[in-house]
Amino acid sequence: MSTISPDDRANGNGNGNGNSNASPRHLNWSTIPVEKVSDGIERQMFIGDRMMICRFRFKPFLVTPEHDHPHEQMTIVEKGKVRFFIEGKEQIAEAGDVLHFPSKCWHGATMMDEEVVLIDIFSPPREDFLATDQ
Repeated sequence: MSTISPDDRANGNGNGNGNSNASPRHLNWSTIPVEKVSDGIERQMFIGDRMMICRFRFKPFLVTPEHDHPHEQMTIVEKGKVRFFIEGKEQIAEAGDVLHFPSKCWHGATMMDEEVVLIDIFSPPREDFLATDQ
């Protein structure tokens, strides 16, 4: 697996693949490095000027704690089923579903009994994902 170098992070290149925000880009997920965020979570990132897209792969039954953030988020379920907790309400999402989380929306998720792949789009980009101390 590839990791993000400190130089890439310092330059705002969250994935080390030429994310220079200066011109249009065309990439394929297969060319974007995979970062192991923690046990059972892998992430790929593609970063623009005012938004970022992340592709996450989660192992079955993994729980992401409920949280909020100032970033607006849209999530596309690409594979698997997820039990989302959104503003205190539970709902199941599966491949093909799209969710919107406004800024400061309280949310979390539990992966169900198979691998889950989510595409998350954030605006503005998540600075905490680019931090060098991850």
